[in-house]
Amino acid sequence: MSLTNASPEQAARAAKVSSRTLATLPINARNFALNAVHDALAAARDDILAANTRDLELAKKSAASGELSLSILKRLDLSRKGEFDDMLQGIKDVLDLEDPVGRVDLRTELDDGLVLQRQTCPIGVLLIIFEARPEVIANIASLAIKSANAAILKGGKESTESFKAISTVISKALAGTEVPNDSIQLVTTRDAVDPLLELSQYIDLVIPRGSNELVRHCQRKAHMPVLGHADGLCNLYIHSDADKDMAVDVVVDSKTDYPAACNALETLLVHEDVLESILPAVAEALIARDVALRCDERSKAALNKHLSRDKASLLQDATDADYSTEFLDLILAIRTINSTPDSSHSAVDAAVDHVNTHGSHHTDAIVTASKSVADRYCNGIDSACKFWNCSTRFCDGMRFGFGTEVGISTNKVHARGPVGLEGLMIHEYRLSGSGQGAAMYGSGGKQYKHKKLPLI
Repeated sequence: MSLTNASPEQAARAAKVSSRTLATLPINARNFALNAVHDALAAARDDILAANTRDLELAKKSAASGELSLSILKRLDLSRKGEFDDMLQGIKDVLDLEDPVGRVDLRTELDDGLVLQRQTCPIGVLLIIFEARPEVIANIASLAIKSANAAILKGGKESTESFKAISTVISKALAGTEVPNDSIQLVTTRDAVDPLLELSQYIDLVIPRGSNELVRHCQRKAHMPVLGHADGLCNLYIHSDADKDMAVDVVVDSKTDYPAACNALETLLVHEDVLESILPAVAEALIARDVALRCDERSKAALNKHLSRDKASLLQDATDADYSTEFLDLILAIRTINSTPDSSHSAVDAAVDHVNTHGSHHTDAIVTASKSVADRYCNGIDSACKFWNCSTRFCDGMRFGFGTEVGISTNKVHARGPVGLEGLMIHEYRLSGSGQGAAMYGSGGKQYKHKKLPLI
């Protein structure tokens, strides 16, 4: 990895050249590099955390003045319990995964001695633009090396010291490996984002990680495909047959485990039949964890009947805008889902309609005892991740067993949901022949066999 102040075009050109060398490296060379990066970061823990502390001190001042959001401040802290160890473990997890390059998933004998093979290959050069989240450098570097993709990283100014410390350590570690140093670059040049977004001759895919504004800016400006999500507006629907204790546990974890995460719950949908049987217990548990509840008229009325006066006084009235807001904080919007007697599916369909109208196609969940209800909900919502009776917080590359992730995609492209190694691969077709020409086949000539062959 190189910490470069080269021009955007110079950095992109160098990455393109390096990507061709990286694509030819055997898996043992790439794994050797990952081990070197892991060990170097572990040895430099104190120096990296000291650099992160300097970033945090400046960021806290910016947050106090309103220049930096509190959600970004939380994501910046690498000293949070388990954060550094999780970063290191992510590298080890990627190291233990099978080689994603060259996996064959189709073999067809077109004719005698003419065999077609489809296999995975690297995308090429990735541009990762992110805010805060210093661990992203290690995540991206490990995934890029394992998948044989070159990567250019551009971080936000709020994490400058952390980025420099981590990238310097990785650069020194890679110097003793076969991985070209320019294949993983951290660009420090100011105002480099827009010029990089125009360099489609060198850069194959952009992955923005950060605010809504950052993602939408990349989507507007990029001359190459953009993979990611602008919002993480996650919904959870409690159906009429839900188990109360399960609903409490799942909702509380979804909202409070890490409120600033993109997979945290933002809107709770409640079937009208459980407004007084399940919702009060859910609300009690959320209020105990300092969650502000913004309720529609019916849910607020139900809670006013069952909560103590002190707790009921904390309830707030929801606005229409709340149901389309990613709070990234201890705030939860609640909406009642009505049902009609003449349709057993009316409530589920109403919940689906809400999710598709107000959600961001990220992660949405349902709590119900019925598989058929869960299937109708999951089939109806247009979301990358659809969960039944479990927390939205499970939407994560590490938790899915991907090792780590470059981000979560809500795109309708080859990769959707948490994007790990497989999402950084595309397909290529290889045809092995023995002198055949296309003119030999067709009317009056040879006929294709198109015989499916076993994978090897």
